[in-house]
Amino acid sequence: MQTDRRRLDQIQDPDFTADLDSLSLDDLRARRDLADDVENELSYYRRFLHGRLDLLAFEQRRRRGEESRSLIDALTEILTGHDRAGGASSRHLTTDAPDIPLQGRRHLDHVLGNDLMARLGDMSEEELSEAASELADLESEISTVRQGVQAILDQLHAEVINRYKHDLGDPALRPS
Repeated sequence: MQTDRRRLDQIQDPDFTADLDSLSLDDLRARRDLADDVENELSYYRRFLHGRLDLLAFEQRRRRGEESRSLIDALTEILTGHDRAGGASSRHLTTDAPDIPLQGRRHLDHVLGNDLMARLGDMSEEELSEAASELADLESEISTVRQGVQAILDQLHAEVINRYKHDLGDPALRPS
């Protein structure tokens, strides 16, 4: 496995999960940890996008007269996820640059670097809708990639569990 490639590319390479039963337990755990780290990053940025979407939705509700509070008054509630069904995740996540496909990364860099929140009050309904659509598309892309990483993570977890269930440990130490 090459280490000069992006971590996501490494994980998505079919060789990453090929012949898992021939890997040492340490190598298997290292791959599982790598996949888990990338999944956490994707989850973090997905939640970041949810926060932006929640802010836009609040502003749209406020403009329709469905909200009497100002955005500032509701900000804590919105950003903690109490304004959204299901609440927020309590998982600790890293804040490293996301390891997502290039096109998604460009969109995310745009979202992170733009002044969307500063301009929120000055945006037209059309601009709000366009921004929400762009964020929703990016969130969908990240979610799809995340689901793929989770499937790979499930394979790695299953192999680790199999090793412990059968006390197989390191394949080099298994009886022939």
